[in-house]
Amino acid sequence: MSIVTFLGYPRIGSQRALKRALESYWRGESSAKELLEVGRLLREEHWLVAHEAGADIVAVNDFSLYDHVLDTAALFDAIPARYRTLYDQNPLDGYFAMARGYQRDNVDLHALEMTKWFDTNYHYIVPELQPNQRFCLNGTKPIDELKEATAQRYQTRVTLLGPVSFLLLAKRTDNGDTLDLLDNLLPAYVQLLDALYQEGADWVQFDEPCLALDVNEATRAALEHAYQTLGKHARVRVLLANYFGGFGDALPWVLELPVDGIHADLVRGAHELDAILEHLPQTTVLSAGIIDGRNVWRSPLLKLFTRLQKAQQKLGSERLWLAPSCSLLHVPMDVNLEHKLDGQLCAWLSFARQKIEELRVLADALEGNDAALAAVAAQESLLGKRQSAPGVVRQDVRERTAQLTAKDAQRQSPYPQRYAAQQEKHPLPPLPTTTIGSFPQTDEVRKMRADHRNDRLSTHAYHEFLRQEITDAIAFQERAGLDVLVHGEAERNDMVEYFGEMLEGFAFTRFGWVQSYGSRCVKPPLIFGDVARTKPMTVPWSAYAQSLTSKPVKGMLTGPVTMLKWSFVRNDVPPDVVARQIALALRDEVQDLENHGIHIIQIDEPAFREALPLRQKDWEDYFAWAVESFRIASSGVQDSTQIHTHMCYSEFNDILPAIADMDADVISIETSRSEMELLRAFADFEYPNAMGPGVYDIHSPRLPTTDEMLTRVHKALKVLAPAQLWINPDCGLKTRTWEEVEPALVRLVQAAQSARAQLAEAAQ
Repeated sequence: MSIVTFLGYPRIGSQRALKRALESYWRGESSAKELLEVGRLLREEHWLVAHEAGADIVAVNDFSLYDHVLDTAALFDAIPARYRTLYDQNPLDGYFAMARGYQRDNVDLHALEMTKWFDTNYHYIVPELQPNQRFCLNGTKPIDELKEATAQRYQTRVTLLGPVSFLLLAKRTDNGDTLDLLDNLLPAYVQLLDALYQEGADWVQFDEPCLALDVNEATRAALEHAYQTLGKHARVRVLLANYFGGFGDALPWVLELPVDGIHADLVRGAHELDAILEHLPQTTVLSAGIIDGRNVWRSPLLKLFTRLQKAQQKLGSERLWLAPSCSLLHVPMDVNLEHKLDGQLCAWLSFARQKIEELRVLADALEGNDAALAAVAAQESLLGKRQSAPGVVRQDVRERTAQLTAKDAQRQSPYPQRYAAQQEKHPLPPLPTTTIGSFPQTDEVRKMRADHRNDRLSTHAYHEFLRQEITDAIAFQERAGLDVLVHGEAERNDMVEYFGEMLEGFAFTRFGWVQSYGSRCVKPPLIFGDVARTKPMTVPWSAYAQSLTSKPVKGMLTGPVTMLKWSFVRNDVPPDVVARQIALALRDEVQDLENHGIHIIQIDEPAFREALPLRQKDWEDYFAWAVESFRIASSGVQDSTQIHTHMCYSEFNDILPAIADMDADVISIETSRSEMELLRAFADFEYPNAMGPGVYDIHSPRLPTTDEMLTRVHKALKVLAPAQLWINPDCGLKTRTWEEVEPALVRLVQAAQSARAQLAEAAQ
């Protein structure tokens, strides 16, 4: 019988137990022992659920307290020197200091850089390596978790981030080639494999998602060398796992590597199955990633069954494993929790547990099980009715989209003319200050929102509360001296969910949480049908905020690419179609904001880089519809209305022409953790419009000083003209507390004022 398995499981728990345990520990309200016990119980629960759903082999070491890339760095002792003392004294606090920063007991440590995990909304901590980095096995996490699982009598496979992908995801302090450190790293991996063998490990999974990228000769040489070395020394069987795409041109030589199994993403790389079956070595296992591990729709089981029959005939059942395409980290846990979701919609959904159940059905159907064969046919019938279900297809939306022309994606005038009109509308000082949009979501804000949602608080009382929150936010910003204000977004639960709740074609879960980083969880909406706006979404709150001040207030929207990317998007139409539908809905909102006196409007696109295809050959098509969608949303306004956008935690070097083509008047980006490193690319490119490189790392609880923010301003002024430069935090402030935000923003304004004074003095 074909084996059912998975590459990784969601970590946070069905009720976000990990989030609560982490934040309790960080607040000093619980002990390390209590936090670690929550982790143990979650692992135990997840193995049981996966086993009950039909998994024959469970993944071990897929759990993390913060991030698996950081776990790998800690496991192999890649601890930067500035964290070493704290880490040696208290490994858990040292671990979290690398992830979040640390400011206590006269110790002030910045966090390591954080960026997106390939093209997902998961963020990983970037390992920081020295030119002569030495590695050694400095932990027992995989071994301990293997012991836990085997004690519960599960058949296991230990998951590890592969050595080549680990190095490619890291950075060196001298900007050198991290692959030069491979021979330093491999002995530590060999040592770990020996230790796992001693504990009875049978299989070890090495994740090498770098294979989904354009693999150059250096990466190929590194992979061949790494797996020749590991294959020579390993006494456990090795599964080489690629996901987030096919193997591409690497497939022929990957199949020659001395490994015992290959995991292939047969969702994004479906076209490679025939070649894999033809050339897979005689004894090698194929882990067929046949179920989509990144989206939530039930699979076309009949189509997959037909493909798997061919694979089974070629390989036999013992060499064919059935798996999701990638780790289930990227989907919610269990549809069965969604008691309030529309029953028909629920029937179309498959979360982590259901994906394993689907794999079990396929495995049993391959063995001729009548009940499984009937389940395959029933799912085919169910999915066949989606297109005729209410809300899925709207002719008015499709007709409006079809009528779009090139003019709809063009501003009235080039940027220099717009800049002059905007300065006349709102004369701002040099180096204007602003924030990215959101202010702290306090316990009181969350409680009032929950009370209103659950009918414990009237709409009138809730709106009065929100008006007071906005009043307080405007008053604080004026006291702090910010130049362009925001209303603070107290009414918003999430930057995507809030808008989706007011758009047709979206639906929402109650427990569909997915980890973004650390304790930060998001609940992506479901886009199941054509998207349309039926009423203004942000106008009343933004207009109210503007009525409280003579300073300009920014309208705040989430852009079409991010709305698309941070939702579970329908899989029955191409994504560019959905993006244009969302863009038209936002275009109407932008025009309404302008008509109500809001002349600075920010359309956030933090997912623009994240959504970029992993292989360069696919970029041109993506840029065409992604840039067009942003411009459709933003181009229906007068020259005097200033359009901002925000992007965070991404490498922009290779996509700057596309960012410039978006033609936003001002772009804000994350730069504080990298100490303005990203700005070099914008300077080399000679970015034409204005920019706000973040000077305040809001993903860390540490409080920045005025001097360090001023230093970052001066670094920015070395590559940007004063007329181009805005001063702002890295990102929104909803995850921080007011005790952190108020002094930080006061210092940010002080840094801007000091820089202005220095510019004025230099000009005399």
